[in-house]
Amino acid sequence: MPRGRYSLHDPHDHTPLAHEHFQCAPGPSGWRYVSRLTTPAGDDTGSVDLTLDDLGRPLRLELHASSWQVRGAALDGVTWVRTDPTGTRATEGNVPAHAFTGTSPAFLIAISRLLRLAPSPSSPATRIRLVAFTDPVLAPRTVDQSWSLPRRETHATDNGPLTVDEYRVTALDTGEQHTVHIAGDVVLAAPGIELEDLETPPSTFD
Repeated sequence: MPRGRYSLHDPHDHTPLAHEHFQCAPGPSGWRYVSRLTTPAGDDTGSVDLTLDDLGRPLRLELHASSWQVRGAALDGVTWVRTDPTGTRATEGNVPAHAFTGTSPAFLIAISRLLRLAPSPSSPATRIRLVAFTDPVLAPRTVDQSWSLPRRETHATDNGPLTVDEYRVTALDTGEQHTVHIAGDVVLAAPGIELEDLETPPSTFD
Protein backbone atom coordinates (compact mmCIF):
# COMPACT_ATOMS: atom_id res chain seq x y z
CA MET A 1 0.00 0.00 0.00
CA PRO A 2 1.93 3.06 -1.19
CA ARG A 3 1.75 6.09 1.05
CA GLY A 4 3.64 9.33 0.84
CA ARG A 5 3.43 13.01 0.02
CA TYR A 6 3.15 15.04 -3.16
CA SER A 7 3.84 18.76 -3.37
CA LEU A 8 1.51 20.67 -5.68
CA HIS A 9 2.57 23.92 -7.30
CA ASP A 10 1.51 26.25 -10.08
CA PRO A 11 2.98 24.68 -13.25
CA HIS A 12 3.67 28.11 -14.75
CA ASP A 13 5.30 30.16 -11.98
CA HIS A 14 5.97 27.29 -9.50
CA THR A 15 4.13 28.98 -6.64
CA PRO A 16 3.61 26.35 -3.87
CA LEU A 17 -0.08 25.46 -3.57
CA ALA A 18 -0.45 22.47 -1.26
CA HIS A 19 0.90 19.20 0.07
CA GLU A 20 -1.12 16.05 -0.65
CA HIS A 21 -0.64 13.26 1.90
CA PHE A 22 -1.87 10.08 0.25
CA GLN A 23 -2.23 6.34 0.42
CA CYS A 24 -3.55 4.01 -2.27
CA ALA A 25 -3.84 0.34 -3.10
CA PRO A 26 -5.53 -2.16 -5.42
CA GLY A 27 -8.51 -3.86 -3.80
CA PRO A 28 -11.44 -6.19 -4.52
CA SER A 29 -13.30 -3.54 -6.52
CA GLY A 30 -10.28 -2.19 -8.41
CA TRP A 31 -8.22 0.60 -6.81
CA ARG A 32 -8.71 3.21 -4.11
CA TYR A 33 -6.87 6.46 -3.39
CA VAL A 34 -7.40 8.66 -0.34
CA SER A 35 -5.55 11.83 0.54
CA ARG A 36 -5.55 14.88 2.77
CA LEU A 37 -4.46 18.26 1.45
CA THR A 38 -2.70 20.90 3.52
CA THR A 39 -1.27 24.34 2.84
CA PRO A 40 2.53 24.68 2.83
CA ALA A 41 2.08 25.89 6.44
CA GLY A 42 0.25 22.68 7.41
CA ASP A 43 -3.41 23.82 7.56
CA ASP A 44 -6.03 21.40 6.22
CA THR A 45 -7.57 22.53 2.94
CA GLY A 46 -9.39 19.51 1.55
CA SER A 47 -9.40 15.82 0.71
CA VAL A 48 -9.70 13.31 -2.14
CA ASP A 49 -11.35 9.89 -2.05
CA LEU A 50 -11.45 8.03 -5.37
CA THR A 51 -12.39 4.40 -6.04
CA LEU A 52 -12.03 2.78 -9.48
CA ASP A 53 -13.49 -0.48 -10.73
CA ASP A 54 -11.41 -3.16 -12.47
CA LEU A 55 -11.76 -1.32 -15.79
CA GLY A 56 -10.55 2.00 -14.38
CA ARG A 57 -13.99 3.65 -14.27
CA PRO A 58 -14.78 5.90 -11.29
CA LEU A 59 -17.05 3.95 -8.96
CA ARG A 60 -17.00 6.71 -6.36
CA LEU A 61 -15.45 10.15 -6.09
CA GLU A 62 -15.60 12.52 -3.13
CA LEU A 63 -13.74 15.84 -3.12
CA HIS A 64 -13.59 18.53 -0.46
CA ALA A 65 -12.02 21.97 -0.96
CA SER A 66 -12.71 25.36 0.67
CA SER A 67 -15.87 23.90 2.27
CA TRP A 68 -17.18 22.87 -1.16
CA GLN A 69 -17.96 19.21 -1.77
CA VAL A 70 -18.34 17.07 -4.87
CA ARG A 71 -19.59 13.49 -5.05
CA GLY A 72 -19.53 11.70 -8.37
CA ALA A 73 -19.45 8.40 -10.23
CA ALA A 74 -19.58 6.89 -13.70
CA LEU A 75 -23.32 6.87 -14.48
CA ASP A 76 -24.68 7.65 -17.96
CA GLY A 77 -21.28 9.15 -18.69
CA VAL A 78 -20.22 10.82 -15.47
CA THR A 79 -22.62 12.28 -12.90
CA TRP A 80 -21.87 14.44 -9.88
CA VAL A 81 -23.47 16.53 -7.15
CA ARG A 82 -21.71 19.73 -6.01
CA THR A 83 -22.65 21.24 -2.65
CA ASP A 84 -21.92 24.79 -1.54
CA PRO A 85 -20.14 25.69 1.73
CA THR A 86 -23.42 26.38 3.54
CA GLY A 87 -24.76 22.92 2.70
CA THR A 88 -28.11 24.43 1.71
CA ARG A 89 -27.80 24.18 -2.06
CA ALA A 90 -26.68 21.31 -4.27
CA THR A 91 -26.41 21.23 -8.03
CA GLU A 92 -26.30 18.05 -10.10
CA GLY A 93 -24.39 17.63 -13.32
CA ASN A 94 -24.10 14.96 -16.00
CA VAL A 95 -21.83 14.89 -19.05
CA PRO A 96 -21.21 12.13 -21.63
CA ALA A 97 -17.56 11.94 -20.58
CA HIS A 98 -15.22 9.07 -19.70
CA ALA A 99 -13.89 10.12 -16.29
CA PHE A 100 -13.04 12.96 -13.92
CA THR A 101 -9.87 14.98 -13.52
CA GLY A 102 -8.44 17.72 -11.30
CA THR A 103 -5.25 18.79 -9.57
CA SER A 104 -4.78 15.55 -7.59
CA PRO A 105 -2.26 13.00 -8.95
CA ALA A 106 -5.00 10.40 -8.35
CA PHE A 107 -6.71 11.46 -11.56
CA LEU A 108 -3.60 10.82 -13.67
CA ILE A 109 -3.41 7.26 -12.31
CA ALA A 110 -7.14 6.82 -12.94
CA ILE A 111 -6.90 7.96 -16.57
CA SER A 112 -3.92 5.69 -17.23
CA ARG A 113 -5.88 2.76 -15.78
CA LEU A 114 -8.91 3.57 -17.90
CA LEU A 115 -6.97 3.87 -21.16
CA ARG A 116 -4.56 0.93 -20.65
CA LEU A 117 -2.32 2.06 -23.48
CA ALA A 118 0.36 -0.15 -24.97
CA PRO A 119 3.82 1.44 -25.19
CA SER A 120 4.77 2.40 -28.73
CA PRO A 121 6.66 5.41 -30.10
CA SER A 122 4.44 5.42 -33.20
CA SER A 123 0.99 4.50 -31.84
CA PRO A 124 -1.74 7.11 -32.36
CA ALA A 125 -2.92 9.13 -29.39
CA THR A 126 -6.20 8.21 -27.71
CA ARG A 127 -8.74 10.97 -27.21
CA ILE A 128 -10.61 11.19 -23.92
CA ARG A 129 -13.29 13.56 -22.58
CA LEU A 130 -13.07 14.49 -18.90
CA VAL A 131 -14.91 16.59 -16.34
CA ALA A 132 -12.35 18.69 -14.47
CA PHE A 133 -13.06 20.12 -11.03
CA THR A 134 -11.03 23.30 -10.65
CA ASP A 135 -9.78 24.77 -7.39
CA PRO A 136 -10.60 26.46 -5.13
CA VAL A 137 -14.38 25.95 -5.44
CA LEU A 138 -14.47 22.65 -7.42
CA ALA A 139 -16.17 24.28 -10.40
CA PRO A 140 -16.79 21.66 -13.14
CA ARG A 141 -15.77 22.08 -16.76
CA THR A 142 -15.50 19.63 -19.63
CA VAL A 143 -12.08 19.17 -21.23
CA ASP A 144 -10.77 17.04 -24.08
CA GLN A 145 -7.31 15.52 -24.00
CA SER A 146 -5.30 13.00 -25.99
CA TRP A 147 -2.97 10.49 -24.35
CA SER A 148 -0.19 8.38 -25.81
CA LEU A 149 2.45 6.11 -24.28
CA PRO A 150 5.61 6.48 -26.36
CA ARG A 151 7.98 4.92 -23.82
CA ARG A 152 8.14 2.36 -21.02
CA GLU A 153 11.41 1.76 -19.16
CA THR A 154 12.43 -0.55 -16.34
CA HIS A 155 14.93 0.65 -13.74
CA ALA A 156 16.80 -1.36 -11.12
CA THR A 157 16.13 -0.26 -7.52
CA ASP A 158 16.87 -1.58 -4.03
CA ASN A 159 13.30 -2.96 -3.95
CA GLY A 160 13.53 -4.68 -7.33
CA PRO A 161 12.77 -3.52 -10.88
CA LEU A 162 10.63 -0.39 -11.27
CA THR A 163 8.67 0.05 -14.49
CA VAL A 164 8.05 3.66 -15.45
CA ASP A 165 5.55 4.74 -18.13
CA GLU A 166 6.12 8.05 -19.89
CA TYR A 167 2.82 9.45 -21.14
CA ARG A 168 2.41 12.36 -23.53
CA VAL A 169 -0.73 14.37 -22.80
CA THR A 170 -2.16 17.03 -25.11
CA ALA A 171 -4.87 19.55 -24.24
CA LEU A 172 -6.98 19.54 -27.40
CA ASP A 173 -8.37 23.05 -26.89
CA THR A 174 -4.93 24.71 -26.75
CA GLY A 175 -2.56 22.13 -28.24
CA GLU A 176 -0.36 22.37 -25.12
CA GLN A 177 1.60 19.17 -24.47
CA HIS A 178 3.18 17.83 -21.32
CA THR A 179 4.72 14.61 -20.05
CA VAL A 180 3.57 12.46 -17.12
CA HIS A 181 5.75 9.76 -15.56
CA ILE A 182 3.88 6.99 -13.72
CA ALA A 183 5.16 3.89 -11.93
CA GLY A 184 2.38 1.51 -10.92
CA ASP A 185 -0.06 3.65 -8.94
CA VAL A 186 2.32 6.51 -8.13
CA VAL A 187 2.97 9.65 -10.19
CA LEU A 188 6.71 10.23 -10.25
CA ALA A 189 6.59 13.56 -12.08
CA ALA A 190 4.05 15.74 -13.88
CA PRO A 191 3.45 19.47 -14.39
CA GLY A 192 2.55 20.99 -11.03
CA ILE A 193 3.24 17.72 -9.18
CA GLU A 194 6.36 16.56 -7.38
CA LEU A 195 6.66 13.32 -5.40
CA GLU A 196 8.44 14.38 -2.22
CA ASP A 197 8.15 11.28 -0.06
CA LEU A 198 7.21 7.64 -0.65
CA GLU A 199 7.26 5.23 2.27
CA THR A 200 6.54 2.02 0.32
CA PRO A 201 7.02 1.05 -3.35
CA PRO A 202 4.22 1.54 -5.89
CA SER A 203 1.66 -1.20 -6.32
CA THR A 204 1.67 -3.12 -9.59
CA PHE A 205 -1.47 -3.82 -11.61
CA ASP A 206 -2.20 -7.08 -13.39
